[in-house]
Amino acid sequence: MFKSLAAGCLGVSILLTSLTASAAIGIIPKPQHMQTGEGSYTLDADTGIDAPNDARAREIVSFLRDAVRDQTGIRLSDSPHTHGIVLAIDPSVKGDEAYRLSVTSRGVIIQASTDKGLFWGVQTLRQLLPLQHGAPALLPVVQIDDAPAFAYRGFMLDVGRHFYPLSFIKQQLDLLSYYKINTFHWHLTEDQGWRLQIKRYPKLTSVGAWRTEADGSRYGGFYTQAEARELVEYARQRNITVIPEIEMPGHAVAALASYPELSCTKKPIPVATTWGVFKDISCVGDPNTFVFFEHVLDEVMTIFPSPWIHIGGDETPKDRWKDCASCQALMHAQGLQDEDGLQSYFIRKIQAYLASKGKTLVGWDEILEGGADKNAIVEVWRMWEGHDEARKALANGNRIIVAGSFYLDAPSDRLTLKNVYQANIAGSSDDPIYAAHRAQILGGEAPLWSERANPFNAESKIYPRMLALAESLWTNPAHDDASFADFDRRLQVQYPWLDAQHVAYGAEDHAVVQYTLDANAQGGGWQLHAKRGFDDVQNHYTVDGSEPTAQSPTFDDAVDIKQAGTVKVVPFRHGLRYDNPISFTLVDNLANGHPMTFAQPASKDYASGEVLTDGVLGSDDFHDGRWAGWYDSDLSATIDLQQSHSLHSIKVRFLLSPESRIVLPQQVTFSVSMDGQHWDQVYGDRLDPDVTSAQRLQSVEFKSAKPVTARYIRVEASRPSTLPVAFPNGAKDIWLFSDEILVQ
Repeated sequence: MFKSLAAGCLGVSILLTSLTASAAIGIIPKPQHMQTGEGSYTLDADTGIDAPNDARAREIVSFLRDAVRDQTGIRLSDSPHTHGIVLAIDPSVKGDEAYRLSVTSRGVIIQASTDKGLFWGVQTLRQLLPLQHGAPALLPVVQIDDAPAFAYRGFMLDVGRHFYPLSFIKQQLDLLSYYKINTFHWHLTEDQGWRLQIKRYPKLTSVGAWRTEADGSRYGGFYTQAEARELVEYARQRNITVIPEIEMPGHAVAALASYPELSCTKKPIPVATTWGVFKDISCVGDPNTFVFFEHVLDEVMTIFPSPWIHIGGDETPKDRWKDCASCQALMHAQGLQDEDGLQSYFIRKIQAYLASKGKTLVGWDEILEGGADKNAIVEVWRMWEGHDEARKALANGNRIIVAGSFYLDAPSDRLTLKNVYQANIAGSSDDPIYAAHRAQILGGEAPLWSERANPFNAESKIYPRMLALAESLWTNPAHDDASFADFDRRLQVQYPWLDAQHVAYGAEDHAVVQYTLDANAQGGGWQLHAKRGFDDVQNHYTVDGSEPTAQSPTFDDAVDIKQAGTVKVVPFRHGLRYDNPISFTLVDNLANGHPMTFAQPASKDYASGEVLTDGVLGSDDFHDGRWAGWYDSDLSATIDLQQSHSLHSIKVRFLLSPESRIVLPQQVTFSVSMDGQHWDQVYGDRLDPDVTSAQRLQSVEFKSAKPVTARYIRVEASRPSTLPVAFPNGAKDIWLFSDEILVQ
């Protein structure tokens, strides 16, 4: 059977390529070499599989049988005497992941020199199967010779900030493997949650896996070691290596909340509930820190057979080390020039420990600060103007993984499908650094950081952009408009398959939906608008604060909201929920929708100043579109109520978030006027220059039992002229944020 099929395949190779057949084939990633021929092979219940009789080959055969049954409904024959599909190890196929796939009218043969190649050949064969159930299934005649351009093709999921159930991750592994992504980088620890059971340190999950949200609810979760092993095995069967990331020395708040003695201050702190970079990091001057991490890594290495262990190493502020006597003593004892040298000392010490266990350290590009061992693998994320980390790492002799071009948490209108496809991780051939160090570029990875990603909206951020990266890393195409147009044609063939898998994929260059809520000054109430990225998005909403379901009322582009309260809205498409509820807190406000002028306009990076009088309160996330910001300037807003009113109160809300350099104003005043020319100050107060508290909302309110009559209202908030010494860089590079001027 092998010889007859091979002879048939050889015959196919001399046929002219059929443009019609080629157009019908939408394989992603595009094979390196593909020829199509005339005719097809009929796959039915009499088709059997001939394969080597080793354990991995039997797994691949079982995987293929299940895939054919699920997609076509056909149960392939178990008879040893019926063959139509042959899987064969052939040393002449060069490359660890290379394969040769031939379909003739007589059968199918997949050849590879390794079981990895055989499996990728099976995944390509799956893309030739029809979507419809029914026998027989016709496979187009084709010959493919294929191998990846880059050995490392990765996806990273941050489960620290939002927790993702194991079932969700398995679904992603199924999809990633289908498109020949071979690495799953599991970001398991963060300031906001420690997600992996470590038996020696049970508080990491009893304490560090949970946080108390702003509304008082408890949020979190973790994976037991048994669950982690289950996922590693699930990934292995799909040709995917799982690389764990245990963050150190920064992004360690959850660990330090569990074991405060590992911090420099030794003081209890809570698991972080906000995003950003935190000063509390693991104490490099305390030898127990290294004992802790060695014990943790010992358990991690028993779970993950990956030859690589990711230790983060990014965003490590040195404030605590500067104020730590033992850290400073260590720095001087080691002859280090500064705290960056301490970070290098930390990384090298962990790297040496991993190397003693036969493991290679991977870290974000900050591990270069202070100098990094060339044997470390550097994951490059800082790729904007002024940062040259990729070239630094290559010149230092490090192997690199390029990630900065593929941050999937970026909105789809900023990081479009085309942007992902056309990003070239190998750099220009004219660049001497890239040209001289091409072999050190292992590949690329798309991280999904989960500050704003959750199990409902994550897939719309991952797909279809992950398919573009899969092709870029496997095929290494020309990255030009013609290549992208060919990719996009094949992508359209993939959408029905993604629909069949119930994948909540997003749009190619814009958001699935964007909600805005406008106040109606004349008619009263509000209007909720939905700018839909797909025409078939259904917006389910409630006006009583309850969670919308698929049975809740829907609207297409806009709906009128008549009363104040809490409005929640959730997008659905193809019966799939696409996000957590988007919530709007509406308040009655005499200023709703009335004209407003500013001495200094709000920053264009956030909401416009009009949000201050729309009757919609902001959340604790200043990116939510409800907060206006003033950068290194004061807030001075004048509202025209367009006729005189009797006022009982004026209230304005500000945000404090020192980690993001958002501070409270130094002074706030409220003034009123009948003509806009003559003003009476009705309120003035100075605020505490608090820069040590965690993020919180601060209200400033004027109340009067006796009504104040006015047409115009002016709210002025001045930024601090000085700030406590503990606040870095003083009163420069600071923000004032406000969400609402509430007039009643």
